[in-house]
Amino acid sequence: MLLTSNKAVLTVTNLSAWVFWGLLLGLSGVSFNVGAETAEEKGLAIATEAKKRDLGWGDSQSTLKMVLRNAAGQESMREIRNKTLEVRNDGDKSLNIFDYPRDVKGTAFLSFSHPIGSDDQWLYLPALKRVKRIASRNKSGPFVGSEFAYEDLSSFEVEKYTYKFLREEACQLGSCFVIEQFPVDKYSGYTRQITWIDTVEYRIWKTEFYDRKNSLLKTLSMTGYKQYLNQYWRATGMEMVNHQNKKVTTLTWNDYQFRTGLTDADFNKNTLKRAK
Repeated sequence: MLLTSNKAVLTVTNLSAWVFWGLLLGLSGVSFNVGAETAEEKGLAIATEAKKRDLGWGDSQSTLKMVLRNAAGQESMREIRNKTLEVRNDGDKSLNIFDYPRDVKGTAFLSFSHPIGSDDQWLYLPALKRVKRIASRNKSGPFVGSEFAYEDLSSFEVEKYTYKFLREEACQLGSCFVIEQFPVDKYSGYTRQITWIDTVEYRIWKTEFYDRKNSLLKTLSMTGYKQYLNQYWRATGMEMVNHQNKKVTTLTWNDYQFRTGLTDADFNKNTLKRAK
């Protein structure tokens, strides 16, 4: 391009030099990328954009059905209410209350996610009438007998992982970025996760979880996305398949409501005992 601004003029001699080098590089099959992103930088950029697109929703309430299926195909079902609060400059707060069946009714789980450091999590067991704190080293344990671990229930925060871009490929949401993410927390039950994120809306389609021996442990699939407030996407279906014990847990989400007026007062250890 010939620049003719008052500040700078690219002479014909300089233009010819650029053409010469362009032809030389083209004929030799050499690609010349100045400042190209590394795989780590691109992976981080994708994760950051995904988080950025899901900021500002405030609070939400929903209901969900959890179905537990063992290796023999036998099923049991749970009904749960979920409340979530977005926290500025920190991770989300969430409260899950079990309504069915009778033997778990009143069980409540409270989680405070944090971008840096361990999450704070508590479980209220009505049969014992006490609140149990979930220790950081136990976060890889199963949540109420499901194939979801306690750490799977915390909100996604960019700082919880380091990243690496692997490739871009076709997926059920169209075209997906495939990134590898490595937990920063030493108590995580995973060595790494591989996640598929669609290239248009930055929704997660699938995540593979690898255990501490770096073997494939679980796969989480997300389906039935719906958009709320003309911006925020939520999956209505989640299926966690454990490849090692052959058990499956599915979650079906319903009745999403946003900006319902929840505050910090709705999320503390005292609310666990009186959750209704």
